[in-house]
Amino acid sequence: MTPTRQGSFHIFRFKGIDVYLHWSWFLVAVYQISMRGTSYSSPAWKVLEYLGLFLIVLMHEFGHALACRQVGGTADQIVLWPLGGVAYVNAPQRPGATLWSIAAGPLVNVALMPIFLGLIVIGHTYGWKQSHHDLYLFLGMMAFINKWLLIFNIMPVYPLDGGQILRSLLWYPLGRANSLLVATIVGFLGGAGFIWLLLSDTEGSNPTDFIWPLALVGFLLMNCWAGFKQARALQKIAKLPRHADFSCPSCKASPPAGQYWGCGQCGKPFDIFTAGGTCPHCGAAHDMATCVDCGSRNALAAWKHPEL
Repeated sequence: MTPTRQGSFHIFRFKGIDVYLHWSWFLVAVYQISMRGTSYSSPAWKVLEYLGLFLIVLMHEFGHALACRQVGGTADQIVLWPLGGVAYVNAPQRPGATLWSIAAGPLVNVALMPIFLGLIVIGHTYGWKQSHHDLYLFLGMMAFINKWLLIFNIMPVYPLDGGQILRSLLWYPLGRANSLLVATIVGFLGGAGFIWLLLSDTEGSNPTDFIWPLALVGFLLMNCWAGFKQARALQKIAKLPRHADFSCPSCKASPPAGQYWGCGQCGKPFDIFTAGGTCPHCGAAHDMATCVDCGSRNALAAWKHPEL
């Protein structure tokens, strides 16, 4: 559904976050740069413009990653690919934590807007449009790209940032599973809307103009489907009977009662809380338990309520 390190190579590491670039980025870059017509006096500015686009995308993804760490989550990988970038974040499964982790990305674009505007104003004041035309045009394109990346990303279509922000806000009244379900349904409707807009504007257009928009819509719809299935699975998990005397140290959810944990030694399932961490099949001791709700792994002793 999303790009991974497979087929990517490592560019650099910053603040403990590894940045990877997918090999297909180069093919698309060559195609886009060669096909794009501009008023630049040198093709080098088109290359610089394309690199500027991905620098903005990279800053956006670092916004997600650093915000996730700020709320106690983990984020150690960013992958850049032709359709943008993906920060692999694992925020604590709380609506406020996920909301900040997602909203921080678009806020980077908001912060960049006055910077680009200020540079354009300075350029206009000092006559860069005539004396440094390429630079002035480049700054205008960077401002334009940043603005439309922000507008596109905050649309409430899952899995775009706007769709995930909508899900985080709905989490408060609807809960984790239902909020994701609603967000993915809205995402399906948004994807259908994108397709309708593309098909309604085909007269006189080159078919190649629709390759990337259709690829993007396909990516959105595939992730909506994955999110929809995850929401249904979360709904089933939410209905399971629970161990009321235990709760996850990370998300505070009580663990389900049943054989949902596998023994690391014999591989057989058992209820780690009923068994006190000892596998009833082989006698292996386990002092860590994984939460089926949020996926975090904590010491078994930390799950028990202090008063019990």
